[in-house]
Amino acid sequence: MAEAGSGSASATKMCRVPERAKLHIAMIVFQIGYAGNHVIMRVALNMGVSKLVFPFYRNILALLALAPSAYFLEKKKRPALTISFLIQFFLLGFIGITLNQGFYIFGLDNTSPTLASATENSVPAVTFIMAALLRMEQVHLNRKDGIAKVLGTLASVAGALVITLYKGPTVYSPNLPSNKSDFFSFGDAKGKNWTVGCICLIGHSLCWSSWIVLQAPVLKKYPARLSFVSYTCFFAVMQFGAIAACIERDSRSWQVHSGGEVFSIFYAIYVVDRDGPLFVSMYLPLQTLLAAIMATVTLGEEFYLGGILGAALIIAGLYLVILGKSQESKFLSENNLIYSLSENNQVEDPVESSLIQPLLPAPGK
Repeated sequence: MAEAGSGSASATKMCRVPERAKLHIAMIVFQIGYAGNHVIMRVALNMGVSKLVFPFYRNILALLALAPSAYFLEKKKRPALTISFLIQFFLLGFIGITLNQGFYIFGLDNTSPTLASATENSVPAVTFIMAALLRMEQVHLNRKDGIAKVLGTLASVAGALVITLYKGPTVYSPNLPSNKSDFFSFGDAKGKNWTVGCICLIGHSLCWSSWIVLQAPVLKKYPARLSFVSYTCFFAVMQFGAIAACIERDSRSWQVHSGGEVFSIFYAIYVVDRDGPLFVSMYLPLQTLLAAIMATVTLGEEFYLGGILGAALIIAGLYLVILGKSQESKFLSENNLIYSLSENNQVEDPVESSLIQPLLPAPGK
């Protein structure tokens, strides 16, 4: 019996997955979902969904999912709503959701899922630039972390410029079956503008970074994060609705014509929230790789030299920024440890510790 008990205990230990491994597995699964979002969104655009009505429905569903949780979970810590907060929520909803998603959808429609995913790797670098310009983050060029962040930012900007200004020759073009559905085809050569699409994707990254930077001071005064996101989403619904009502006059544009459109809307809601720490940022290039594989298999996406070079620069910039942030955190933690030790020494008993007392008394004592 004892042997059986010890055997089952050892088997249980062997079956246990380390916590770090669980995190890595979870991040891989999430990145598969995020990569799929780019491809499914492109399929929805191929189906002919309205670029304005689609995000309107998407944000309605997001609001319906967020609002009840925000109401019940943040009852006690939600501050009183003021006119100042409403104005800030309106502006952040316009920048972080309306403009952000609008730029993304128009950029994706004119380029490719891989390029859309690649440009999002520049968000940490763009966020760093904005935080530095607004004096919310200091740039230390005399330290390794500061140099790494600056070099990473320059690499990301260079990559974005290469993608926008240089398309280059086709490096890889998959062979597609002749009977492939139009919904699952790439078809970006007719009626599409690569440069305009790249500019829209850069605008998407700028809006996303602006939202990250500008929400920080708001959340200090209004710490109820779910309520904050719900309010910004509510204003985004109003904004998308007003814009779509002015432009999309045809009632057929507001109709959902297939189950594929419904699936794409719900799938977009499932993977809508993606901000996180450095550990999450490290997995963004994996999402780009997965998006490239999915887009090639399902849409027959072609790869161009300019896109590959630009994506490589952006990803290199991302890792340099991550390295800089990691080094900065290590530097600050070491400094805080030294400071706390010095503080403890200052408040110690006036009698010196035996570790710092001389072994022999000084002459004359």
